[in-house]
Amino acid sequence: MLFLLLFLQAVDHQADGIKALEAKQYPAAVAAFEKAVAADASDYGAHFHLGLAQSLAGNSGAAVSSYRKTLELKPGLYEAELNLGVVLLDTRQHAEAIDPLKSAVSKKPGEFRPNYYLAESYLANGQAAEAEPHYRKALEADASAAPAKAGLARSLLRQGNLTGAAPLMREIGDTDGLLELAALFEKNKDQAGAIAIYQAVPPSPAVRERLGNLLIETGKPEEAIPHLEAAVKESPSAANRYALATAYLRTKRADLAAASIGQALAADPANNELRLAHAGLLRDQRNFAAAAKEFWQVAQARPDSRDAWNGLATMMLSLENYPQAIAAFNRLEALGEPNPGMYFLRAIAYDKTKQYEPAMASYQKFLSLCKDRFPDEEFKARQRIKVIQKELSKR
Repeated sequence: MLFLLLFLQAVDHQADGIKALEAKQYPAAVAAFEKAVAADASDYGAHFHLGLAQSLAGNSGAAVSSYRKTLELKPGLYEAELNLGVVLLDTRQHAEAIDPLKSAVSKKPGEFRPNYYLAESYLANGQAAEAEPHYRKALEADASAAPAKAGLARSLLRQGNLTGAAPLMREIGDTDGLLELAALFEKNKDQAGAIAIYQAVPPSPAVRERLGNLLIETGKPEEAIPHLEAAVKESPSAANRYALATAYLRTKRADLAAASIGQALAADPANNELRLAHAGLLRDQRNFAAAAKEFWQVAQARPDSRDAWNGLATMMLSLENYPQAIAAFNRLEALGEPNPGMYFLRAIAYDKTKQYEPAMASYQKFLSLCKDRFPDEEFKARQRIKVIQKELSKR
């Protein structure tokens, strides 16, 4: 609601406009006050009432001009400052709303409305610290005002005062604010705080998915499963199915995990992250041929994927397909920054195919990189180098 009408000396047009306002006939009120302004352009009351009628008729842009004209004719008029600030706020001119509302607050510092709208303008303008005292002042005037509590909570939230914001948001049941708070708890690595909020707000597929993922991350996959199963039932997206598959895996339900990832891939076959996850699951189940196929598909779609080439190479080695393993290891080396283990495994593939020179070179590269970190493998590499050197000396 905008400020009460100014009751100035009535003329016919203004009287007609006021009657129309009282009858909520806002277009008729606008027409009447436009005639009043035309009859006397210096009448600030006519401009003020025109602005009021325009705002109530849904034409906030025109109302801004009328209130500005009112203040030009009658500087410092509290009612015009307040209403101008409100319509500027309504039209998302947040920065412009601050000055007239600050002036209105200076005239009536204990009133709810000027403090509340000034706080809203500050908050919308990204000035949370400036908004906070005005929300508090508004609540001193009306302690039960839920919008002011919500605004205060958000101003605290955006200043990083999560513990101050949380009880206010819970008190008023501000679900959107609580979800924003939960996201900040996650950003601050406070998973327990985020979980507590997600458990308290009304459930939705998105909330269930986040809650399920956080429970997985905190080592509670069993608790995550019912939330993720519900999320999949309500919203069977690839992301939800993948999260559920992860929970199944962590609770050693490999068959259910495989089914869930399979359904996720059916829904989103171009999702290479899902395909990599599926490949990893197949590998863990020792289904090396199927895993190799999945890793190969990802490698074709994303030739720079180290994970895909590494997975493909190790699967080919496990399948004793040494030429394909060597080719994949070579591709992995070409992508840069290979780890020592890659050279050891490639050396084995060369060794198995009796390609002794490249096998010895790979073993030696492995030994130069590992620096006593893998004593068992280093011992094996040194022993194989000795054997290879003997073989090569016979040629």
